[in-house]
Amino acid sequence: MFIGLAVAAVAAFLDQVSKMLVFGYLSEINSVVRVTSFFNLVPAWNTGVSFSMFNDLGGAGVYILSAFSLVVAGFLVYWLAREKDRLMQVALGLVIGGAVGNVIDRLRIGAVFDFLDFHLSGHHWPAFNLADSFICIGAVLIICNGLIFNCDNSAAVSDKGFKK
Repeated sequence: MFIGLAVAAVAAFLDQVSKMLVFGYLSEINSVVRVTSFFNLVPAWNTGVSFSMFNDLGGAGVYILSAFSLVVAGFLVYWLAREKDRLMQVALGLVIGGAVGNVIDRLRIGAVFDFLDFHLSGHHWPAFNLADSFICIGAVLIICNGLIFNCDNSAAVSDKGFKK
């Protein structure tokens, strides 16, 4: 469990530090920063969840979405406490840390600060932040672990058709 909680703490910390630094920099120059031909740093505020869903919940949305995120994080901590696989502990830690990072923004500012803007031929992916990245990476690791890496040998079928 320690590994997962450590990963969660580091993820939440890196998320908050990155937001603070980028927000400070973008506020100072008062402009979008073109980093490459396909990537910008932009100031974007998300009062909803992924892709700005539930943006229309108003002031109560901050508390509703924060409470929901904390319930999910609590469930993941419960799972983490019972998880033996280190890859899963890391994956759960990434999701927990990302969720906590975004909850901190919601409760402190009233919205989540997004700043990573990827685009191609004028089409922009919705802006996101490190917390969102950690959540996605953790979720992919959980799925891969379940589908690919974690085969349950107790359900294996022998050559005679019976479970071993």
